[in-house]
Amino acid sequence: MGDRSPPRQVQVHPQQRSYLQDPTWKISGGGRHVDHHQHQGSGGGPSASKIIAVVTLVPVGGTLLGLSGLTLAATLFGLAVSTPVFLLFSPVIVPAALAICLAIAAFLTSGVFGLTALSSLSWVYRYIRRATGTVPEQMDMAKRKMQDMAGYVGQKTKEVGQEIQSRTQDQGRRSGTTEQRT
Repeated sequence: MGDRSPPRQVQVHPQQRSYLQDPTWKISGGGRHVDHHQHQGSGGGPSASKIIAVVTLVPVGGTLLGLSGLTLAATLFGLAVSTPVFLLFSPVIVPAALAICLAIAAFLTSGVFGLTALSSLSWVYRYIRRATGTVPEQMDMAKRKMQDMAGYVGQKTKEVGQEIQSRTQDQGRRSGTTEQRT
């Protein structure tokens, strides 16, 4: 007697909603509370758009199902007919298939190696191009620095030469004035 489940309650809401749009099945409290929406259309039957969908989709689905059955039957028949042929010619077919597979693998491998070589050469070419692109700029900068240094050394040499010349003239004047005194 203690194993009795509580009574079930069904609530119907007056709003018109589609079950596919808002399915609500709720369990609440100690017992089950089922909440679902009923359609309140005109007459309570399916709508015209649903009828048209069923009328158009049933023949299309049936046709596709029939075609898939025919395809399966043709596949099974072809397998039944070709299996003895494969067994008879397997000493020729297996090595030929193996040779074809190896040839395809070799062709694909050579293509991959070729692409790798081209991308490597392209990378080396771009690297050298980038490196030689900066060398002329560096050479120009070095030339300018050498010209600036040569101008600086020339200026310093000229200044030192003038200073030496002025010292010798001063020395000559001093020695001339000392000779006159003696």
